[in-house]
Amino acid sequence: MRRFEGRHVVVTGGGVGIGKAIAERLAAEGARLTLLARDSERLKRVAIELGARAAACDIRDRAQVDEAFAAAASAYGPIHALVANSGIGGPNEEGRADRFDDLVHTNLIGTYSCARAAVRHLAEGPEPRHVVVVSSILARIAVPGYTGYSASKAGLLGLVRSLAAELAPQHIQVNAICPGWVNTEMAWEGLDGLAEAIGGSRDDAFREAMRNVPLGRMGEPEDVAGTVAWLLSSDARGVTGQAIDQNGGAWTG
Repeated sequence: MRRFEGRHVVVTGGGVGIGKAIAERLAAEGARLTLLARDSERLKRVAIELGARAAACDIRDRAQVDEAFAAAASAYGPIHALVANSGIGGPNEEGRADRFDDLVHTNLIGTYSCARAAVRHLAEGPEPRHVVVVSSILARIAVPGYTGYSASKAGLLGLVRSLAAELAPQHIQVNAICPGWVNTEMAWEGLDGLAEAIGGSRDDAFREAMRNVPLGRMGEPEDVAGTVAWLLSSDARGVTGQAIDQNGGAWTG
């Protein structure tokens, strides 16, 4: 099924992990893709594989963001959807007062810059356009040592609610996804940190993490990609301003 034939979708952080899975799913359903990320080499490989357009972009730099979205619209036409997936993770770092700033500037302010730029280049007409933001379960729960990351991801939920209200008259739907543990490099780095904290192995850390997940398993990047595809489809025409929790039952509030 090619539900997104002819639709131009921009995916940030599209070179690895969840972003790569999202790009693969949307390409399989016919979307024209522009992929943005800082790691241009990985990004180029994915773009070649999917027949997508790739551009290096540091979302912390608003001028780069504006230029990247203008170039995307010029190359592939007006944008129908943005999937804002770029971000950095990890705990607070002792002795680095600027760590909080880095996390918020990348995850929250960078995402806002992308949404702002995308809206300027969205396709016109009555059909819904979309912004989907990838947040985190840490927007919902408190984990010691992850103050900056949690704050940045929680801020995204406020951003989504506000943008949804502001942009609804223009038929622009804005939603978030809050994944829990997902089988990505970033997640395994987090488990390595947990292993160090508990004085155990990576396997010990995995078992400890899964104790708090009722389904008892990690999610896969493709799971999140499926939710993104649903949010961009006509099946979700009435959904805006929402945060979809996708964490194996670890948060049910």
